[in-house]
Amino acid sequence: MAGQTRRRGAALEEAILQAAVAELTESGFAGLTMDKVAARAGTNKNAIYRRWPNRLALGIAAYKQLATAVPLPDTGELRGDALELLRQANRHWSSPLGAILRDLLVAAGGATEFLAQLQDQSGDAAAAPWLTVLGRAVARGEAAPEVLHPRVATVAVVLLRNEFVVRGVPSAPDDVLVEIVDEVYLPLVRRRGEDAGQTLE
Repeated sequence: MAGQTRRRGAALEEAILQAAVAELTESGFAGLTMDKVAARAGTNKNAIYRRWPNRLALGIAAYKQLATAVPLPDTGELRGDALELLRQANRHWSSPLGAILRDLLVAAGGATEFLAQLQDQSGDAAAAPWLTVLGRAVARGEAAPEVLHPRVATVAVVLLRNEFVVRGVPSAPDDVLVEIVDEVYLPLVRRRGEDAGQTLE
């Protein structure tokens, strides 16, 4: 113990998180244990439990460290941007990192507080790229300003997530993505514009 620097606060939390990220990457959520994380971080389990009440909470925090932003598409039209955003999401869900996310969703089961933690990635943060591409569409005159609402913005990606969660598919076929955009998303955006036009007259 002599000569050893005792980490506290943010430094210890960061060490635990990085250890959890490494374990999650190597072994997936199934192989993530508090013992392994504690050993890798050079701390004890109590230090982990003080910050994360259980393995699932720690797994979610580690997953969020791994999930990185991808460049926004800019195809010059809303349909192209929406399709590319969905394709990016589809690739993510089909990747090794997406497999970790699916395991976390299954582990969360009916624990709504954990689902809420997972979904803050798909709440405000996930709405941001969709609001950006919608904002560009508004600036080009392709859509009315009334479409700039988080629920409208994220309809397409929520429908895609439904394919994974409800149907349990490892990857959605591209024609499903096209159908979501052409049959649901774009008609919704157009309808919001038409309704806004009617109220303004």
